[in-house]
Amino acid sequence: MKKYFLKLFQYNAWANRQVLFALNKQNVVNKKIFSLMGHVAAAEMLWLHRVKSLPKPDVKLWSTYTLSELEEMFNNIDRQWLEFIEATEVFDRELNYTNYAGDPFTNNMESIIIHTANHASYHRAQVALLLRQNGFEPVNTDFITYDRIMRGQLQN
Repeated sequence: MKKYFLKLFQYNAWANRQVLFALNKQNVVNKKIFSLMGHVAAAEMLWLHRVKSLPKPDVKLWSTYTLSELEEMFNNIDRQWLEFIEATEVFDRELNYTNYAGDPFTNNMESIIIHTANHASYHRAQVALLLRQNGFEPVNTDFITYDRIMRGQLQN
């Protein structure tokens, strides 16, 4: 699972960077888009703190961040996820945690990791739709595009 999770989160970090680059390049200043990307970063931070059994981080799940704040948040959280996966040997274990509202849950760490990456993809797709609706060009963050770039078949 480690190899799969590394590839998944390397892709996730790449996709997050692609979206932020597109926002910067096109001078996008849309609060809803920034809120969605902030939600992705905050959720990734919350889930990482849960799997590492750390206290709840001081982040707001729904807030509007600036582009520079988003870039800093994603640089930190994407790096931390990759470091965590690199340092972890056993992913198949049950975790007890409380959600953002304080309700208790138990889930397998593997499920949480998969959820975190899928959650980010879901919201990046919403960002792509909002970009298109507001006259901007969305960026291709498909996994196969990432794989083709990594194999040297496409340029980034």
